[in-house]
Amino acid sequence: MALHPVLERVTDNIIDRSAKTRGAYLQRMEAARSKGPARAHLSCSGQAHAYAAADDGDKAALATTSAGNLGIVTAYNDMLSAHQPFNRFPELIRDAVRQAGGTAQVAGGVPAMCDGVTQGEAGMELSLFSRDVIALAAAVALSHDTFDASVFLGVCDKIVPGLVIAAQAFGHMPAVFLPAGPMTSGLPNDDKAKVRQKFATGDATREELMQAEMAAYHGPGTCTFYGTANTNQMLMEFMGLHLPGASFVTPNTDLRDALTREGARRALALSAQGNNYTPVCKILDERAFVNGIVGLNATGGSTNLLIHLIAMARAGGIILDWQDFSALSDITPLMARVYPNGLADVNHFHAAGGLGYMIGNLLANGLLHPDTATVGGDGLHAYTQEPRLQGSDLVWQDGAGRSLNDKILRPATDPFQASGGLVRLSGALGTAVMKISAVAPEHRIVEAPVRVFDDQDAVKIAFKAGELTGDLIVVVRFQGPKANGMPELHSLTPLLSILQGRGQKVALVTDGRMSGASGKVPAAIHICPEAMDGGAIAQLRDGDILRIDAEAGTLDILTDGVLDRPAATADLSANQFGVGRELFASFRGNVGSAETGATIFGD
Repeated sequence: MALHPVLERVTDNIIDRSAKTRGAYLQRMEAARSKGPARAHLSCSGQAHAYAAADDGDKAALATTSAGNLGIVTAYNDMLSAHQPFNRFPELIRDAVRQAGGTAQVAGGVPAMCDGVTQGEAGMELSLFSRDVIALAAAVALSHDTFDASVFLGVCDKIVPGLVIAAQAFGHMPAVFLPAGPMTSGLPNDDKAKVRQKFATGDATREELMQAEMAAYHGPGTCTFYGTANTNQMLMEFMGLHLPGASFVTPNTDLRDALTREGARRALALSAQGNNYTPVCKILDERAFVNGIVGLNATGGSTNLLIHLIAMARAGGIILDWQDFSALSDITPLMARVYPNGLADVNHFHAAGGLGYMIGNLLANGLLHPDTATVGGDGLHAYTQEPRLQGSDLVWQDGAGRSLNDKILRPATDPFQASGGLVRLSGALGTAVMKISAVAPEHRIVEAPVRVFDDQDAVKIAFKAGELTGDLIVVVRFQGPKANGMPELHSLTPLLSILQGRGQKVALVTDGRMSGASGKVPAAIHICPEAMDGGAIAQLRDGDILRIDAEAGTLDILTDGVLDRPAATADLSANQFGVGRELFASFRGNVGSAETGATIFGD
């Protein structure tokens, strides 16, 4: 199937835009590769330090420098359900690579925080920055330079992007990402959302809310709605860093364990010690990122990836911008309805045919680059297959080749909607993005007066006081990365949904984030420039009229004279301390804009 001409054009634009930075990056990776196996350059004392705690068999293998050594970078902790299953992974990995004649060591751990825990709390102001901390921590773990390949154990919102940034820094080595999988289905997400809305209006008690939340989040594994964590898993498959079909196999099952063992063996097999050298820098090229953006649009994935993918790409010298996302969204059909874009969870999506069906269908319609390098072999066609156990053997077989539930998963030729649902907005207020896959057509254009707030708590107070009446656009500013670390504002979703349900025209405009759970309320997010950086959002006042048009991609100020006003300032002193925020002052002072990845690593 010939590639779609827009897919080709966007890819060519990215290649041209990135030529200088990508070329410099690849030269650095080739220089690192040419040095050969890392351990050979260590002193005897250095090697002895590195091997001292290994068992005798591993010590002998390591000292000969002939056996491949696998570095494990893990985000394990036992507070977060998505990462608790990783407790078992190092031993599974060690056993698997020993059988292949190699060795494995835990190179280091990285932090893993949960936006679900910190949502609406001060800790959320560290969330986005944790991505870059994870990249730094993973770089420290691998800096001992004793590894031939690596495996990365991570799932959730900032963890996978941070690990990918680090993997790119060591892009001369192969890497395989090993997921833990989603928890089994609990209370349906829509039922949980209804209880949240009732609690917001005082129609449900805290005990009822707690009961609903515990029934929804009830065991090990990733949360089952299609937020940032599960969007990450989709991306790793579309971009070739997972084994085919690995993303949505539940934890602590025989198939999950088999995939973990095979992923470890595959990582060593792809090293320079093996016969099929496939480093990260070969896998994560411009085409891989285009495939990832197509997957993001086709699945209705998290808006957070509009920031993370840009930062991930820049770590490998590839320059993406929001127009690339928007152009690809225009040609990418929305093929999935998974909560918050539908009622199904990721387990239902996986059972209906999942990523294997979706990748095969997109390939058949010229909407993916088929010939990218992957850890599953050359080309994406391997990712149309599903892993199965035949006795104790792991095999891949053809999937169903069709959707088994067309209310959840549909073909590209008969999608839920013709475009993917990520829209770039621009106008007098600046540049923003909106996820419209769950926004009904009648809500995609909102022209209304604004109510301006400098933090989300003030919005909640106004809501409880009954002040948010009539058609309105809620503006929440001083929420960008320079101001306070760009926290998610997802805790506003229930009350904005209530206003919309009352028949009000309502929208959100913010220089903050709205998260992977962005839903049915139109939200123009990631406004650039942010208020703290001279953006026009700082010049708005209550009563100014804005027009948000997701169909035309515009974000206009209809009130005259707004841009002639002095910019408002905010007292951010309360955001500088507590819950570790004082340690991140240098991050706030040096972070780039959302449209360049909101990262401290360059501009």
